[in-house]
Amino acid sequence: MIGLAAIDLTVRRAGRTILDRISITARAGEFIAVIGPNGAGKSTLLSALAGLIRPDRGAVTLDGTLLGALATHELAARRAWVPQNPLVEWPISVERLVALGLTPRLPATGGLPDAFAPAITRVLKLCDLWERRIQPATTLSGGELARAMLARALVGDPQVLIVDEPIAVLDPRHAITCMRLLAAQAAAGKLVIAALHDLTLAARHASRIVVLVDGGLVSDTDSLTEELIHRAFGVQARATGEGNSRGFTILSTSEKSGL
Repeated sequence: MIGLAAIDLTVRRAGRTILDRISITARAGEFIAVIGPNGAGKSTLLSALAGLIRPDRGAVTLDGTLLGALATHELAARRAWVPQNPLVEWPISVERLVALGLTPRLPATGGLPDAFAPAITRVLKLCDLWERRIQPATTLSGGELARAMLARALVGDPQVLIVDEPIAVLDPRHAITCMRLLAAQAAAGKLVIAALHDLTLAARHASRIVVLVDGGLVSDTDSLTEELIHRAFGVQARATGEGNSRGFTILSTSEKSGL
């Protein structure tokens, strides 16, 4: 079973502690939502878990092996990463952009093998991009580009999927579809870790909630509560519904939540 672990993870930047001794163990089949206020360290944690930054203290392991000890192509094949603010500067087609997710498995020379076409077609349709497949990626809207980057991450069938704010720029329909897709990936045996700000969608779809505040781990739980939301964000919230219908309404802010 796939296991990703952060052990006593500490990251400092410009004299500031961004992550403070975070320890988390994650396994295949989990959909972990990482939540917390702006500046809590969510993106930094995800970057460290993806092996994109080196911690100042502690370590991250994949199946017991340090990420830094894995060959670059092996890590890229096993773990997919979707950044929060993706950029595309070359006018390649959406289809070719998505195909970049197959880079670790592509031959050193030649074009894209025909054998990969079904996988590309599948993820384009999953992410509602089939009709955009020949469109230059530089002409996509923000939401369309976010879905294209998710498709790029999915096409290689990674064991671990780490996504930073995947629904931030999506319209409501595509946000729900994206969350269902991520949950389905976890149900199929993948490990999915996503930073999220939509508390209702996190509560409805994630199997586990990790809460960060000021770089520290406040909670690691399978249930989001009104009390936990107040502790993390300094707002009063009311829970509504149960199970897949569970949601939260923000009622008021406390003094600590000023802008």
